[in-house]
Amino acid sequence: MKKLLLGVAALATLAFTSCSDDDDTPSTSSLTLDISGLENLGDEYRYEGWIILDDGPVSTGTFSVDDSGALSQISFPTNTAQLAAATNFVLSIEPNPDNDPAPAATKILMGAFNGNSASVNSDNIVVDATSSLGTLGASSGKFILATPTDMDDTNEDSGVWFLDNSSVSAAVGLQLPTLSAGWKYEGWAVINGTPVSTGTFTDASMADDNAATSPFKGTDGNGPGYPGEDYLNGSAAGVTFPTSLKGATIVISVEPSPDNSTAPFTLKPLAQPVAADADVHTAITMGAGPVAIISGSVSR
Repeated sequence: MKKLLLGVAALATLAFTSCSDDDDTPSTSSLTLDISGLENLGDEYRYEGWIILDDGPVSTGTFSVDDSGALSQISFPTNTAQLAAATNFVLSIEPNPDNDPAPAATKILMGAFNGNSASVNSDNIVVDATSSLGTLGASSGKFILATPTDMDDTNEDSGVWFLDNSSVSAAVGLQLPTLSAGWKYEGWAVINGTPVSTGTFTDASMADDNAATSPFKGTDGNGPGYPGEDYLNGSAAGVTFPTSLKGATIVISVEPSPDNSTAPFTLKPLAQPVAADADVHTAITMGAGPVAIISGSVSR
């Protein structure tokens, strides 16, 4: 009987050892984010991290950001072998819920791993970061106050158009880098602290996306073939039009596309207050905006 019991115990030990040897559960390591400057995307979108391997991207998980800029999660358990083999880190903006396992086009941060860390920034949202206009910080711009969509010359300070009329004929007013897929520019007039959109666009030499459908413009055409807006009809954010833009601040932002927010996104490469005595029909030069880049680091 004693020998039988010993035999059973030996078999049990062997079985346990065999199960342990066959446990193929992959080990995980922590991927940690140290990023500031991200904004609250609301309930319809989430940020999602990705590590890039030779055979494609692997998600590291999603997170949200509150109104103070704090991330809901900064450390993410990630397959150890995949994390060690990763060459780059990418942060995208994804719909919530998201049925597509691949990264969205709206990639806001990117950087290559150097050892156990990666410096990431938003320069990847432009097509050619090595060109003279390859960063948002190299942007420049001009605009005029005018209302070309009506025949009334008494309210010329109620419209803003991103063009330069310093020469004989109108020319492009904004010098901006070409954006990658998933992003658009948007103009804003911040009136009494409230931002009101002038419309979105991808090419500063063409009219913006709402040129023909703007609810604020006059009835005499769509205006010149450049981004801009006449605030002549209706109202927005408690402001009734027409309204003078003197004292307002004119802003160019970079927006995710699609965009679920009626407010400007974090990235604002250009901004310019309009002086109370600003002349209409005269080019006004824009200054640097408050945020031209978001940056941070990722460690593994």
